[in-house]
Amino acid sequence: MDNSFFITEENLHMFDYRMPSTNNVSMEKMNGLPMKIYAPETVGCVVVDSQGRCAAATSTGGLTNKMSGRIGDSPLIGAGTYACNMCGVSCTGEGEAIIRSTLARDVAAIMEYKGYKLQEAVDFVLNKRLDEGKAGLIAVSNHGEVAMTENGIMEVKIWD
Repeated sequence: MDNSFFITEENLHMFDYRMPSTNNVSMEKMNGLPMKIYAPETVGCVVVDSQGRCAAATSTGGLTNKMSGRIGDSPLIGAGTYACNMCGVSCTGEGEAIIRSTLARDVAAIMEYKGYKLQEAVDFVLNKRLDEGKAGLIAVSNHGEVAMTENGIMEVKIWD
């Protein structure tokens, strides 16, 4: 098919820089493009059970008009998602920076090797280890501590 076949009305609106920001998505730029093209964003989930076992899951909203063959951070264990006996972490943001920083794994490593509490480890990783990019994350420790760096929706639920 000719490339024009793939240009839809919805796609055109995503790249209309003059449009006011919708859904409270900032007009701030990421990778030189308006943040609003990244919506819908990543959905992350971190959990800890009554025995202190942690798990994490990440589902990306994707990057509109991404380069063919691009792999984001979400499916890369240690980059966008990581869980171990200390914590579970799910990241969102600039995938390439998250990958270069192995952001999710670094939270656990800082807890393990420096003895930091969860929030301290999250702050350290985002401020000192993030490789020239923007990212946020949610995390839970094996003790039930919760850290969250984005202005997202946080829900706590319990099932029997």
